[in-house]
Amino acid sequence: MSERILIIEDEENIARVLQLELEFEGYITGIAYSGTDGLITYREQEWDLVLLDLMLPGLPGLDVLRRIRADDRAVPVILLTAKNSVEDKVAGLDLGANDYVTKPFQMEELLARIRANLRMKKHEHNHEVEEVDDKFNHLYRDLTLHEQTREVKRKERKIDLTPREFDLLLHLMKHPNQVLSREQLLDSVWGYHYYGETNVVDVYIRYLRKKIDFNETHKYIQTVRGVGYVLKEQIDEVKN
Repeated sequence: MSERILIIEDEENIARVLQLELEFEGYITGIAYSGTDGLITYREQEWDLVLLDLMLPGLPGLDVLRRIRADDRAVPVILLTAKNSVEDKVAGLDLGANDYVTKPFQMEELLARIRANLRMKKHEHNHEVEEVDDKFNHLYRDLTLHEQTREVKRKERKIDLTPREFDLLLHLMKHPNQVLSREQLLDSVWGYHYYGETNVVDVYIRYLRKKIDFNETHKYIQTVRGVGYVLKEQIDEVKN
């Protein structure tokens, strides 16, 4: 899918050249000729990168940048600046601009900076996705559980669990090798206000064992007599 680039530039000739060059490179573009129109266009659609001139009618470029950053910390913004605007460059970078090019600029340089900033954005997005994914993934030996999709697998075998079985396994996997009493499991999985039979924990542990440890040499759900249960590996002895 082509990336979308918004050009906020009041000089129509420059804006048009930028549009033609970017579309030739395969990007989708939009143009606004004032700071006010640029901010409106930015907010009305999704953009992957913004080219922002600092000298704009209506709303100055730095004010546009400040408001973009108030809405979105991630979209790359490249400033288009005049040669003598060192203070504006510094102010723009301090406000969260990702890069700048000085007019007059070489198109090849601008295109390279655009590619670099889009690559950086994609890398950061993928890293965030991996972090979120890892946060909700739980692994114990060859047993995996994903909170968001509610998928459970042992090796490549998919295991179908009821909502209560899933919640019970999730709590055990969050506390591996830790002995949990029936009361702790009741409070955490069924809730403090549960008034049913206390042996419901034993019943659901049996259900889990049939699904998790069935036909497996390595058993994971262990009973600690007189105390409760623990997620801990135990190997069945092979009988001759």
